[in-house]
Amino acid sequence: MTNIINFGDKKKEKEGSITPIENISLQKEKNRQEWARKAEILCEALPYMRKFTGETFVIKFGGSAMGGDNNLKNFAKNVVLLKQVGINPIVIHGGGPQIGQMLTKLNIKSSFIDGLRVTDADTVDVVEMVLAGSINKMIVKEINAAAGKAIGICGKDGNLIRAKKLTRTKKDPDSNIEKILNLGFVGEPYAIDPEVLNIFEDTDIIPVIAPIGIGDNGETFNINADTAAGAIASALNASKLIILSDVDGVMLPNGELISHLNIATARQMIHDGVITGGMIPKIETCISALENNVGYAHILNGAVDNILLMEIFTESGAGTMIL
Repeated sequence: MTNIINFGDKKKEKEGSITPIENISLQKEKNRQEWARKAEILCEALPYMRKFTGETFVIKFGGSAMGGDNNLKNFAKNVVLLKQVGINPIVIHGGGPQIGQMLTKLNIKSSFIDGLRVTDADTVDVVEMVLAGSINKMIVKEINAAAGKAIGICGKDGNLIRAKKLTRTKKDPDSNIEKILNLGFVGEPYAIDPEVLNIFEDTDIIPVIAPIGIGDNGETFNINADTAAGAIASALNASKLIILSDVDGVMLPNGELISHLNIATARQMIHDGVITGGMIPKIETCISALENNVGYAHILNGAVDNILLMEIFTESGAGTMIL
């Protein structure tokens, strides 16, 4: 019995319709072009892979940049790829939104001063539970699921991050007198023990660090994740400090992204009011890291798929690089 395949009637052929055979041919050509494009990307990435083999990248993954499950999975795959091409990635994560949600569930009131969460004894317990517990293990799980080997730790482990109480002052508008602000158990790093992280450098293990520090008297301190990442990058003489947040990078007033920025220009932009709000502490962290042995600093939008790979392995980059 002969099978008859109907490829369309004469009317469709005259009208220029595409037959199934032609459609298959077009799809093959489309696939070929797509693979050619991917091959070009790999060729472009190769020199950067060679350049960064053996280098340490400290990557801060902000709580606001985590987004949904797909975003976290994409981040995990990017980090595993960095490790597989010979780069030593160290992840420090935040979790501000997640901490806020848990405090609300537990009916614990929370307030902010100059963008820092006031952290009393009850709040610091929740902060540690969320950062060193649920968020840390969630990131570890996704990296392991992406064929990596991640271990979750916090700054208290091995005395990795020694911290002291952060002090901030503010002028009273009426008396013009400087007043000390009480932020509770908000801390700032004063010593990083690189030996704890050097253990992982020549292994397949990717450390994932919650920014919780320990005080001289055993206190637990809540540390800003950007600040912790900058301090760790400096202690390790990292090649790169990469801050993943929910913004594309440093923007001009007209909305244009600044792809490259030096320290002097960054300071001038802060002075002139071009860089404002939450971008100021990120820039200050980057500047401090660059002045303390870090090679380059980057600010990227962590909500964009494959943003790490685009910034590291392409000539054009994808965010703001400070040098």
